[in-house]
Amino acid sequence: MSTTALVWFRRDLRVHDHPALTAAHRECDRVVPVFVLDRRLLGGRFPSANRAWFLHGCLAELREALRERGADLVIREGLPEEELPALARECGAEAVYFAGDVSPFARARDRRVAEALDARPQPGLFIADDLGEVKPYSVFTPFWRAWQQLPRREVHGAPRALNFPSGLSVGRLPAAPEPEARDPFPPGERAARERANRFFADGLRHYDERHDRLAGGTSELSPYLHFGCISPRELEARALERGGEAFARQLAWRDFYAHVLLHNPANTRHSHKPEYDRLEWDDDEELLDAWREGRTGYPVVDAAMRQLLHTGWMHNRGRLIAGAFLTKDLHLDWRHGEAHFMRHLLCGDEASNNGNWQWIASVGVDPAPYFRRMYNPMTQQRRHDPDGEYVRRWLPELRDVPLDKLAEPWTMSAEEQAAAGCEIGRDYPEPVVDHKAERQRAMAIYAAVSGR
Repeated sequence: MSTTALVWFRRDLRVHDHPALTAAHRECDRVVPVFVLDRRLLGGRFPSANRAWFLHGCLAELREALRERGADLVIREGLPEEELPALARECGAEAVYFAGDVSPFARARDRRVAEALDARPQPGLFIADDLGEVKPYSVFTPFWRAWQQLPRREVHGAPRALNFPSGLSVGRLPAAPEPEARDPFPPGERAARERANRFFADGLRHYDERHDRLAGGTSELSPYLHFGCISPRELEARALERGGEAFARQLAWRDFYAHVLLHNPANTRHSHKPEYDRLEWDDDEELLDAWREGRTGYPVVDAAMRQLLHTGWMHNRGRLIAGAFLTKDLHLDWRHGEAHFMRHLLCGDEASNNGNWQWIASVGVDPAPYFRRMYNPMTQQRRHDPDGEYVRRWLPELRDVPLDKLAEPWTMSAEEQAAAGCEIGRDYPEPVVDHKAERQRAMAIYAAVSGR
């Protein structure tokens, strides 16, 4: 008797190394790839025009790749727990294969689907098959040691051909929305694999010493990992084959934050360290807008924020610097930063974004005391953008400021400002706060809650 299975694509929009697609192809005679446009996600707590645009491009390319293999991508719109059983009845499918996920929303959604269909969850979103196999950790290093011992599945190529039921209505992909970013990364598996190939050819061997360099040095693969355009397990395997242990360790952070969210779903609304929910944050919309728009007067902060607005992506070191400034210099709630990043980041991942924001705000899983994360933006700029390439790229009004004044342009004399064509307060803003004074205030605010 021939069998048919649904393959439910979610955040795994690829055909290479796709465990759910591979399993369904091996175990069933026909496969029906499907994506459900769930409005609860597209317009939910963190809507993003950038990610909606990127998703559309990924789906269009995935449909093309599946058609090349004799199948198609069925598009349905509505609730998965309603649309998937209806599709199964239409095509005679007995089971649905999909990649397991960790967020509270995803787990509740998957339970509802499993009540209506024979659900066969597979690995694929993370490097480790099951992040729940290790005991709950709240510190990265012991998690990493345990995570390294977890079994690794084999990396698979893309299926050459797929059997797809004839006469099935596949549905139409809606028109692509407009992104907010002016120059976003190109979407899709092809772009992901090309970027990964360039990184392994040219960037991996220098990754350990350059990954904190703001002007370059990272793989820039996070949007593709978020949408599953490339397999994290494949990236780990390719990195380790080439001696890229430092890059593989950084990939582990993505699994770590997913592991933390899996065991601490309340982190989506509250601090991981509950006592820090008592922090008294300021409420200043003008300062918040200055931060969002890259108008704080601190060049490295502003460069990072403008990179985000322009591309839908920000260097991880920039995220830490901008996050520390929002919470420790402006004394604004980290959740404002979390929401702003989720609006603009192509790689706006609930687990990683929430985990990173709580980490830099010293309310999350970081074991270091809060006073270790009082980042000095001038020091950070000199250390991680020593030649000024990053700041000058994103703040062209500062391109002629002398390097020795670039981290503190407000210290230029009137003559130096005239020579640089940059008058502070007119062409570039004065600092919105005094870092030294705000650091002392932050120390007092955190000490009042932590008791140290």
